[in-house]
Amino acid sequence: MTHTRKMEGKRALVTGSGTGIGRGVALEFAREGAAVVLHYAHSEAGARTAVDEIRRAGGKAEVFQADLADIDQVRELAAQSIDFLGGIDVLVNNAGITMNKPFAQVTPEQFDTLFNVNIRGMFFLTQAAVPGMIEQEQGAVINLTSVHAFAGMTEHTVYAGTKAAIVGFTRVLALELAPKGVRVNAIAPGWILVENHLKVLGEDFDGQKAAGAIPAGILGAPNDIGQLAIFLASPESRYIIGQTLVIDGGQLAIMPLSGDFRQPRQEQWGQGYVPGL
Repeated sequence: MTHTRKMEGKRALVTGSGTGIGRGVALEFAREGAAVVLHYAHSEAGARTAVDEIRRAGGKAEVFQADLADIDQVRELAAQSIDFLGGIDVLVNNAGITMNKPFAQVTPEQFDTLFNVNIRGMFFLTQAAVPGMIEQEQGAVINLTSVHAFAGMTEHTVYAGTKAAIVGFTRVLALELAPKGVRVNAIAPGWILVENHLKVLGEDFDGQKAAGAIPAGILGAPNDIGQLAIFLASPESRYIIGQTLVIDGGQLAIMPLSGDFRQPRQEQWGQGYVPGL
């Protein structure tokens, strides 16, 4: 039986696709037949190797750099993507950064850094990308949020705030764009094991033990998110609008414990991209 590629003829822009979830999502769209623009802020090598992989398989792909905290660069990314692809049918707003820090120690610069990238950049990139979708009366916007929008983990007040904002943004934008043929939804991943996790958690990280704490008994992978994004971009999800779909192996189905919430966290997220960490 011949496999029918679900995104054949579609044009997709995936932000934050140099590593991790975004890279996996971009590769999944390409496997399903889409022409893809990958975006990166810092991880150029990962984005370019993904483009090379797509091209070797006969697909169409390109990569562009942009700092999503800079609105001029955000708008230029949209323009470059539209020029290369000839338009955008699917926008996957994946790019985001995290950090952990006790609430009382968060600086205004750190706060602004996370909100500028995680929600402000997403907002204005979507604003720049959707006019073409509206003109053709079809398109899909998929925003990546997190289970942090629904469950608390100490020292993540800023990050959780950005991810909860994405849920609200998705819901209301969906109301505005649905009558114009553009569907907007969000994906809230749980623990998806990516290279940045391993960098922070170190060599002593026990993947089997971590998986045992999840009802599914496994840690998620980037292609799990990619497959859900494909579904949300396809006509199969035509009746799903303004929703945030949780994909977490059952983490939110239990009452999760992430260490003693009374004690300072031992790990440090955000090094390398959030000032002062």
